[in-house]
Amino acid sequence: MNSIGFHEGERAVQRRAGLEEEAARLEGMLMPPRLDGGITRFLAQRDLAVVTARDVTGRLWTSLLEGTPGFLESQGSTLTVHAAPASGDPLHDMPAGQSVGLLTIDFAIRRRVRLNGILTVSDAHTLQIDADQAFGNCPSYIQQRRLAPDAANDISGPEPKREATTAGGTAYEDIIRKADTFFLGTTHPARGTDTSHKGGNPGFVRVEDGVIWWPDYAGNNLFNSLGNVAVDPAAALVFIDFTSGSLIQLSGTAELEWVTPGSPSDDGGTGRRVRFHPQRVRTGSTSLRDGGSVSPSPHNPSLAA
Repeated sequence: MNSIGFHEGERAVQRRAGLEEEAARLEGMLMPPRLDGGITRFLAQRDLAVVTARDVTGRLWTSLLEGTPGFLESQGSTLTVHAAPASGDPLHDMPAGQSVGLLTIDFAIRRRVRLNGILTVSDAHTLQIDADQAFGNCPSYIQQRRLAPDAANDISGPEPKREATTAGGTAYEDIIRKADTFFLGTTHPARGTDTSHKGGNPGFVRVEDGVIWWPDYAGNNLFNSLGNVAVDPAAALVFIDFTSGSLIQLSGTAELEWVTPGSPSDDGGTGRRVRFHPQRVRTGSTSLRDGGSVSPSPHNPSLAA
């Protein structure tokens, strides 16, 4: 898999946004990585990761991986994850040999790392990824919270999940409308799969007639996610209610929409928004809770009317 430089979708979005020069300065971030130094220490200290991959039928999903610090173990350009999606998760028994995208995040210090590569091992207890890309992102839009397992609701992996309909008015839509954080999975047919973090003030994600959409805030100008969407519409979302532990996983398609900057609901004024069309929805839970103490990111744009 050739991962050197930007692919055609990323370049197209950078060009349309007028940010090609800014993106070019950061193109070196996409060089093949070596997982050592600070990134190794950061990975080793995490207890949460988010992975995007295809299930046994080929459908794209994004799932949580939980463990104790040390469950993400890196050596050279290989990441070993001492955890795997539990029975009932869409990515349980996901096939090896495919591209995957993994993100790990520390909400308390507002730091995140993305790692993309090939899944070489996939069994009930272990995932192994040969990394093709690994890089950090800025702290923007990360709400500061301290997560810990809720002993009263501790579970061994996510609960078995039930498939829900995508009709309007379902309970999961209320969680989405109140969310200040979610994770987005996208893919490119030749350049692999990616998981990214999205955040904003509660209400920044809208649900209208069963379609989920959000404004694209200014970021690092690489446009990894939007570049993928420009080429392949397959996408997956995960929303977490950090108070109740409810988990919403959605698989479907996404499209990038360009609007006049500053138009209604264009939070942040970029003139970009993403529309997601759910095709499959699964509900479950996580033991992680934030205890209700949350500090919003100072970078969150105000919600535009």
